[in-house]
Amino acid sequence: AKAALTGFILSARAAGARLVLVITGKGRQGVDDHAPHRKGVLRHAVPTWLRQGALAGVVLQVTPAHRSDGGTGAFYVYLRRMR
Repeated sequence: AKAALTGFILSARAAGARLVLVITGKGRQGVDDHAPHRKGVLRHAVPTWLRQGALAGVVLQVTPAHRSDGGTGAFYVYLRRMR
């Protein structure tokens, strides 16, 4: 998922995009005996991934999406201008 996110963000920036919507989902509801980690793994990991590595200099800001765009299961990712 991290590699796909990185590729998506870099290609969006190369295409001149300044804002993208990243949909992570909200995570599973209820009890899951097979998942030793907290619910919504991508929802918690994506903002961290966007601030590290190759994306650190590309991403300007990450904010939760509006309810109509996915609410807590999505993020607006603002990208820096290409220079």
